[in-house]
Amino acid sequence: MDFLLVTGLSGAGLQTAAKVLEDLGWYVADNLPPELISRMVDLSLESDSRLERLAVVIDVRSRLFTGDLGWVLTELESKPVHTRVLYLDASDEVLVRRFEQVRRSHPLSGGGAEGTLSEGIAAERDQLAKVKAAADLVIDTSSLAAHQLRQKIEDAFGDAENRTMQVTVQSFGFKYGLPMDADLVCDVRFLPNPHWIPELRPHTGQNADVRDYVLSQDGADDYLATYHHLLDLTIAGYRREGKRYMTIAVGCTGGKHRSVAMSEALAGRLGKDSGLNVRVVHRDLGRE
Repeated sequence: MDFLLVTGLSGAGLQTAAKVLEDLGWYVADNLPPELISRMVDLSLESDSRLERLAVVIDVRSRLFTGDLGWVLTELESKPVHTRVLYLDASDEVLVRRFEQVRRSHPLSGGGAEGTLSEGIAAERDQLAKVKAAADLVIDTSSLAAHQLRQKIEDAFGDAENRTMQVTVQSFGFKYGLPMDADLVCDVRFLPNPHWIPELRPHTGQNADVRDYVLSQDGADDYLATYHHLLDLTIAGYRREGKRYMTIAVGCTGGKHRSVAMSEALAGRLGKDSGLNVRVVHRDLGRE
């Protein structure tokens, strides 16, 4: 089992790191007392559905955490786990600005004579010095945006499968309402409706005759090619921003013919990109 201990300074991005690791398939336990880490590993190893990746986020929010994790790492050496430590750091100036922006006090700011934010940061930095020295990877987040931190964590603790973007192409009928979870919506009601052709009406867009009829209409292929190009640009931007999920809604009147055929065709084009995991969902198919 891979075990990752995530620690560092408050305000340096620990919560962002936890979310990224969850997206990468890690089971993340947040703010676990040091005394329970070894037991958590044991339970994970003994479980019928054994965890492959376990990450524990620990920081000074736990009053039992004194900054000494040497004994925890020593205990883990006797277990069948591959242990790594990730430490997130940032400059005092940046940490002060981040705390002021969210208007929260530092967990240790009450420890000084006046309980100032700077005193809390200094106390925490001193307390975690040994942990930082023993870390396998130290990331300074002072000049990193959230998506840049995500990229660094993905590079260090993800794999090719986890970095694949999940794209859902969903057909729907406008008369049943817009999908609430759609990131992008396209309207294919400009194409002739097979509903008005008696021999096609009973079938759906998954039927070969209906599909061929829809895709052979003027503008259908040009629309798919143009929209595919726009999606390539959008997906590249999503990746740069660290987004890993996209839902594209394709709508016609009833969600039975045109949107179904066009969704399948669009998904087929997107599926040629090895960096995408594409699935098709027909929300309103059969609803009539």
